[in-house]
Amino acid sequence: MAFRRRKSKQSQVVDLLETYLKLQAAKKTAKGAKKAAKGTAAYKVAKKTPLVKRIPIIAGVAVAAAVVATKLRSSNDDATPATA
Repeated sequence: MAFRRRKSKQSQVVDLLETYLKLQAAKKTAKGAKKAAKGTAAYKVAKKTPLVKRIPIIAGVAVAAAVVATKLRSSNDDATPATA
């Protein structure tokens, strides 16, 4: 039977601080990505056009993103080592 070791107060504080810093880093990354997306031409065009005309633009961007994601995932699968 294994006994669970209790963490010291100092260890608990360090763990809490690490979690806080990780969350803050993720928050800043998301904020930066949002700002970068707002700077793109597709975002600016989509913002100026009415909702009905935006649907094809949004669909096109989604399809392009899906194609890129598929290509990135499959590019490492077919790698064969080169023999010299």
